[in-house]
Amino acid sequence: MKTSDFDYHLPQELIAQSPSEPRDHSRLMILDRSSGEIEHRKFYDLVEYLNDGDVLVFNDSRVIPARMYGLISDTGSKIELLLLTQNQPKIWKALVKPGRRMRKGARFQIDGLDGKHVTGTVLDQYDDGSREIEFDSELDFEYFGSVPLPPYIHRSTAPAERYQTVYAQKNGSIAAPTAGLHFTKALLSQLSKKGVSLEFVTLHVGWDSFRPLNTEDPSQHLMHSEYWELSQEVSERINLAKRDGRRIISAGTTAVRLLENAANINVSAQLGPGSGWADIFIKPGYQFRVIDGLITNFHLPKSTLLMLTSALAGKDNILNGYKVAVDNQYRFYSFGDAMFIV
Repeated sequence: MKTSDFDYHLPQELIAQSPSEPRDHSRLMILDRSSGEIEHRKFYDLVEYLNDGDVLVFNDSRVIPARMYGLISDTGSKIELLLLTQNQPKIWKALVKPGRRMRKGARFQIDGLDGKHVTGTVLDQYDDGSREIEFDSELDFEYFGSVPLPPYIHRSTAPAERYQTVYAQKNGSIAAPTAGLHFTKALLSQLSKKGVSLEFVTLHVGWDSFRPLNTEDPSQHLMHSEYWELSQEVSERINLAKRDGRRIISAGTTAVRLLENAANINVSAQLGPGSGWADIFIKPGYQFRVIDGLITNFHLPKSTLLMLTSALAGKDNILNGYKVAVDNQYRFYSFGDAMFIV
């Protein structure tokens, strides 16, 4: 298996740069992973494909205002930070631009509202280009930061609140769990009334959700860890559903990674409550312990998420589905259309 095996042609005009319709009016491709057959529906038709007793698992992480702008203290040169992971109360791993100005020992300030600022220091540089930075005081995200929209999204047509799921609760992600952006409160209510169990877990989405593979051998790709939490109550309800033979369907790839990571810790399909750091890399050949189906957006070529969906549905089925999506003018990435792998 090579990284180039997961490439496809994507016309630039199909990259969704802003929301173009109500959340649940996006298109939905139904992909049967056994037969490879494809149907074309609207996202609100999802109700027809879920059954009484199915369990639909969501990631309730909320995107934090992790992008910040400021200056190098001694030169006044402009810089940009994207906070990735909080290691200690005042210490973060971050991406920086431009890197040549943010070397070990550099002092900087981040600008906030009303001319106020917070200062900090670069503690270390990592081989992947990121930095460890320390702020001199506790950080107020709402005051100093902005939501880090992907570079292909135009802020003027995509307000930051649209880049949150309607069920987002726990602060910690630097990117939205984008499959969840299609759901409305009304659609969740419809699903619940039909008897679908709605369960919520937490995985704070990190850098690897949009970082491309930079090696032809996927086994050489180092996944960064993302923080997760799974409660006793949710794990027990999912375990009961598995024992009853009911389907566990993930709303997004991040919930897949959390559930499969938790199952691998137990070396069984039985989940236990817990929290910690997950660096699981799911690719073809992986044997799923928990997940039976997946709702997901269309992902980057040569990405870990394209490999994850290929592991569940089969590489040929996925790449054919992507070709059909391109031919039928589906929209791709965060504000694009969706696929339901059943």
